[in-house]
Amino acid sequence: MARHITILITIVVASFLLLSFTTSNLGSISSVPKPVHDTGLAKDSTSDGDASFAALSSNILEGESIAPKLENATIKAELGRASWKLFHTMMARFPEKPTEEDSLALKTYIKLFARLYPCGDCASHFRQLLKKFPPQISSRNAAAGWACHVHNQVNERLKKPLFDCNNIGDFYDCGCGDEKKVAGEAGAEQSELTTKD
Repeated sequence: MARHITILITIVVASFLLLSFTTSNLGSISSVPKPVHDTGLAKDSTSDGDASFAALSSNILEGESIAPKLENATIKAELGRASWKLFHTMMARFPEKPTEEDSLALKTYIKLFARLYPCGDCASHFRQLLKKFPPQISSRNAAAGWACHVHNQVNERLKKPLFDCNNIGDFYDCGCGDEKKVAGEAGAEQSELTTKD
């Protein structure tokens, strides 16, 4: 009999706790702030309703750093190396003759990169560089040269050796092989012609 009472009391206490928990959370649900619908984006006229890059408000592109200061020097250095690799590779893969949309996409990426970079201090320094040296997005060479120049500005501030921007294309080869593939196809066509002769 005592065993049944213990089980009954345990069930009652568990039920009470469950009921208390669910009713207390229901009350707090109404106090959750409503999502903000004005994100600074204008709707695009395309059928899928994506926001237009051109309609991004300036506070989204030009705002302060989102991330806090990154204290760990080892992680900061590792993040920097990986980020520069991505950044330079992206510039090396940018079209030689970009469309207006390509250029706008790259400029938007660079500005968002400067806000979202996981090291708040680094992001702030990068935004200062963007004000002094605005992104050059007219071609692959312009973008790659600009990125190398900005990287050297960072290297100079950190008292690191400067990079020879004439070799930037060789140093940050992504290994994608598009140029080699085109050359390989041309070589294959040439060998077919010589074997037929």
